Amino acid sequence: MDILFAASEIAPIVKVGGLADVVSSLSKALRLLGHKVTIALPRYRALDSSGLMMARRLTPMPLEVDPSVSPGGPIQVTLFDGRLSTGVELVVLDVPGFHDRPGIYGEEGRDYEDNARRFSLFSRAVVELVRQRARSGSPFDLVHVHDWPTAMVAYLLRHHQPSIPGKTVLTLHNVAHQGLFPREALAPLGLSDEHFRPERLEFYGQLNFLKGGILAADALTTVSTTYANEILTAKQGERLDGVLRTRAAQLTGIVNGIDYAVWNPMTDPAIIARYDAEDVSNKGRCKSALLQEIGLEIRPERPLLVSVGRVVAQKGSDLLASAMPKILKGDVSVVVAGEGDPALLEKLTAAAAKAPERAKVLGGVSEAVVHRLMAAADLVVVPSRFEPCGLVQLYAQRYGAAPVACRTGGLVDTIVDLDAALETGTGFLFDKPTATSLLGGVQRALAALTSPRWPAVQRRIMRLDLGWDRPARRYVQVYRQTLAG
Repeated sequence: MDILFAASEIAPIVKVGGLADVVSSLSKALRLLGHKVTIALPRYRALDSSGLMMARRLTPMPLEVDPSVSPGGPIQVTLFDGRLSTGVELVVLDVPGFHDRPGIYGEEGRDYEDNARRFSLFSRAVVELVRQRARSGSPFDLVHVHDWPTAMVAYLLRHHQPSIPGKTVLTLHNVAHQGLFPREALAPLGLSDEHFRPERLEFYGQLNFLKGGILAADALTTVSTTYANEILTAKQGERLDGVLRTRAAQLTGIVNGIDYAVWNPMTDPAIIARYDAEDVSNKGRCKSALLQEIGLEIRPERPLLVSVGRVVAQKGSDLLASAMPKILKGDVSVVVAGEGDPALLEKLTAAAAKAPERAKVLGGVSEAVVHRLMAAADLVVVPSRFEPCGLVQLYAQRYGAAPVACRTGGLVDTIVDLDAALETGTGFLFDKPTATSLLGGVQRALAALTSPRWPAVQRRIMRLDLGWDRPARRYVQVYRQTLAG
């Protein structure tokens, strides 16, 4: 198959969250299965400093737009062609003046005010790219769009360019992020007011990009089986549950994987010593090195609890801040890495300050430090209130750290709760998103670490098949069913 990905992020070059990792790793896995994959991406400033070699196309691509959007006539989109080290093709679309900025969606916690225009024009440029390929006689078989920034590609292909061959698939990485904008955002999309209706794009008085994609895509996927069921409910559907229920037959949950070329303690260049499931002895060396690096007391026999990710309420950072004082009453070290809500960061920092030799809040860290944290950790806490899939728990398992997580979304699909005898299971689940439940889960995990059975548990966790091959084959199955339908 000849597949086009339309996305707003790609790891490690342009990344905000897990969407970037999925775009990068899934495209690579599909390529390894023999499919041709091209990724369409806006020309962000970070791409120019990435070292990626790109060739500029001589002829720009004109976009006919409303005079209110571009009084000077059509917008001239410049295209650049490149190739990733994985063999995946890259087409970078330079819509002048809209993506040459430090951020992807915004800066300093605030969205760019013109995001509607930015991603409308990018979506229209992707549609024009698809149209040109079809006219050349070699159309894409399928266009795979990701989340709200490119969801409107599916809508525009269905309602604006219905004659273009091929099908569309929309992956919902997180339905909490929907792309909500005023009615005036119709203009840069090139759409008339007739599209601002409840059965189309209107959503509680606003324009909803994600809703448009949900209604228009030929198939929908999301990033875990449990989350696919959760978003059909009023509790987890973020007010889109009614729309999603109308498309439930076209919705498939596929759990994410991780890229073993990047996340592998046997080959990881970021860690001081390598290890695998058969011999984890060097994990202790990794812990000592990490503790020294961040300035904590070097006691490799002391359990190390790690939290990595955005510091926001959705990720349960407030639960960890509330539970930390009681966690630190035991002989345990705690390290928190991530940026986000200043008030939550302050609360976490205050809790860590009461045990400065054993606890630290690092703030934002590099990808290499995340690797070292995983290699050092005994336990990785993931107290999310909701979690479409989550990748942190997969990284933890790959590096021999047991996840301690709330029973929600993809965490349910990727963690089997350890039984009391430690004979079955791959982590620890607690039932409610409360500090008390989190504390109970951590205490249960700390007790398990002292069991003579723990080395066998650790080996079992590290031997899990967490790669992208199986998920990629599931996506291929969805693609083929969609094309056949």
